[in-house]
Amino acid sequence: MHIRFITKNNTNPAYQGAIAGATAVARRHGVRVDCVAPDIPDDVAQQNGLIDASIAERPDAIVLLPAHATGVNEGIARINKAGIPLVLLVSEASAGGWSSYVGTDSEEMAHELGVAMLDTLADDAHVVIIDGHPGSITTPERHRGFQRALEQHPRMRLLESLSGEYQQAPARTAAHSLLKKYPRIDGILVANDLMAMGVLQALDENNRKAAVCSINGTPDAIAAVRQGRLYATASFNTHAFGCLATEVAIRHLKGEDVPRHLLLPTAIIDGTNAAQWDLPYEQRDCPAWNEMQAYAV
Repeated sequence: MHIRFITKNNTNPAYQGAIAGATAVARRHGVRVDCVAPDIPDDVAQQNGLIDASIAERPDAIVLLPAHATGVNEGIARINKAGIPLVLLVSEASAGGWSSYVGTDSEEMAHELGVAMLDTLADDAHVVIIDGHPGSITTPERHRGFQRALEQHPRMRLLESLSGEYQQAPARTAAHSLLKKYPRIDGILVANDLMAMGVLQALDENNRKAAVCSINGTPDAIAAVRQGRLYATASFNTHAFGCLATEVAIRHLKGEDVPRHLLLPTAIIDGTNAAQWDLPYEQRDCPAWNEMQAYAV
């Protein structure tokens, strides 16, 4: 049995977590899983090319993390036409067919994270948002969650939102721009951990302080939480997603019924619980399949 695992970049540590989870499950079942991603982060044309190359190789199933809200729909249609079972993770595409989707509620996760940090700030805090890639499915979802959190604090002021493209260097550049423009920034809501690393760099380089929170629960972010540099990270548990997407694909190929959606709950990782999350992806346990049935939708 051969499963092709297609992510949208090689730069985000969260996707290395997904690959680690997929590899662990494949090893346990004695199947082969190989992982590919665009050389240019989140490049739609390259991801479509990888889809076509995968179809030509005829794997038994494909697990896909779509790089764009609509840009890979035709690629998904070609997978469907080829009759190759498809599982989606992290982002659910807007068209096509797939047996299962594994992810979480990005809007609600960002809302819970935003509330957790904003509740610690002054009532009149000045806040900025660093959004993800403009074409990503999760970007507007997380922005809405942050906005909802801010609505619970009517005296707080949202100064501006800028895209960090879900990458470290663009986020650092965006943060530099905001720090130069605004003499007071009390809180920075960041849509993923990789961007938060760039934001923390910019704060250090400008000799500024601000509360920062982000999403994914990557090892780097958890270390930053334990160091007191990052207020919190939300566990967008890509390691578990990789485990479960591979498990779903294998069970589907064996003819078992699998859930259409598996939505994992949010966990906020802060100074009170970061130690228990502070493990490399390769040392994290995959969720037990029978426990995941509780999250089937």
